[in-house]
Amino acid sequence: MAVALKGKIREGRGKGANRRLRDEGFLPAVVYGGKANVSFTVNPKELKKLIEKEGLNSLIELAIEGDSEKKRVVVIKDHQQHPVRDGWEHADFLEVNMKQEIKVDVPVVLVGHSPGEKLGGMVEQNLHTVEVKCLPGEIPESFKVDMTQVELDQVVHISDLDVPDNIEILDHLSESVVSVHEVKVVEEAPAEEELVEGAEEGEEEGATAEKAEDKDKGESAEAEKK
Repeated sequence: MAVALKGKIREGRGKGANRRLRDEGFLPAVVYGGKANVSFTVNPKELKKLIEKEGLNSLIELAIEGDSEKKRVVVIKDHQQHPVRDGWEHADFLEVNMKQEIKVDVPVVLVGHSPGEKLGGMVEQNLHTVEVKCLPGEIPESFKVDMTQVELDQVVHISDLDVPDNIEILDHLSESVVSVHEVKVVEEAPAEEELVEGAEEGEEEGATAEKAEDKDKGESAEAEKK
């Protein structure tokens, strides 16, 4: 079931106009996939609340003030993260036909802890999303990996995920999703103090050698005089 979100048609274009909109508390956005692209704004706080409650791939019933369509069923297709602050700079929505399959990225969620962690193993998640193709109403909220069943030196591949028959995986099934492996101990480099001491010893030895060489030269010169 789609969740409701309101928006408003925006007239301005370009970085300057979008910056002013963000300063006023609006998030610039665009919806495409229908007859024509529509530029609009949404309340970022409302969008964030919707995502936290329903998930990033939830179906949204979008009502844009000033739009030729009363409502559009959309999904969030992409977004631009602010380079410094927490939050989005722009959002892309895809208008969907409930009878046509679409491509989306489904999050991978790790649940629980691996027994290998107690043995000193380190968990390495290699994939955070998996690309799938399915009908809009059948998009999974996430793919969960039960980490309590993942042992030390074990690798979980896409092919090991619990995927419904109506979902087509577009990534390679052999790709690694998560692994638990033993941490290799790296030999420590010499401490800074040891390096300094070694350098000082080398300097002292060099200075001593120079003094001895100068002494030999002096003695040789005296012998020649005699």
